[in-house]
Amino acid sequence: MGATLHDRVGSEKLLRVSEMLKVAAHPQRLAILDLLGSRKRMCVNDLGNALNIEQAILSQHLAVLRDKGLLTVEKEGRFSFYRVERPDFLRIIRNLENCCDEF
Repeated sequence: MGATLHDRVGSEKLLRVSEMLKVAAHPQRLAILDLLGSRKRMCVNDLGNALNIEQAILSQHLAVLRDKGLLTVEKEGRFSFYRVERPDFLRIIRNLENCCDEF
């Protein structure tokens, strides 16, 4: 029998990944990550318009994703531009398209 996931990655990394998955497990946050994954970076206004999310709600989601290390923000003048900090994490989101069609 092969090594368990815990054996392969260790408890510390497993805990970090688990926390990232918990944070991403929201429909709007998944949409944010997916959209940013297809672009180099986007400002808050463009994200809100593209996803039809109110700026106050979007800002809360962006803060949570940033705090868990999934996004980074770059300030340029009065604009904040977000980008995906961990592009490998996007593979999980892309795999969602091929699963869960039926329960």
